[in-house]
Amino acid sequence: MEIILIQDVNKLGQKDDIVKVKNGYGRNFLIPKGYAIAATDSSKKIHSENLRQRAHKEEKIKATAQELAGRLEGTKITVGAKASSKGKIFGSVNTIQIAESLKEQGFDIDRKSITLPLDLIKEVGTYQATIKLHRDVKVEIEFDIIAE
Repeated sequence: MEIILIQDVNKLGQKDDIVKVKNGYGRNFLIPKGYAIAATDSSKKIHSENLRQRAHKEEKIKATAQELAGRLEGTKITVGAKASSKGKIFGSVNTIQIAESLKEQGFDIDRKSITLPLDLIKEVGTYQATIKLHRDVKVEIEFDIIAE
């Protein structure tokens, strides 16, 4: 079954992608939840027209994202966490703390667009995070975790 995604679906595709899925997944989950619509001939024509009209706006958004990525490129942030004398963190560092540290430096980044290489960071050290600013623009930033 072919569907047109209305919004980003993790591990499936981005908004406006036409993807093939199993019939049950499309009919019973994606379409009723409002994540997708069935890709019929008429909906494909409407979809292509909408994409054509939106292409100009997308270029402006992408240019803004690339400009922000250029400013973020050399940025190094520091996140403080309570830690033991051996460097083990009590709790973990997550994307919320990284987003707050970026906000302190003047970058307003949504925490959902930040991806950490590990699920939980539990030790003091230097790590890298990926920030997805646009579907085609990603930037890697480095952050240090220090003991408070």
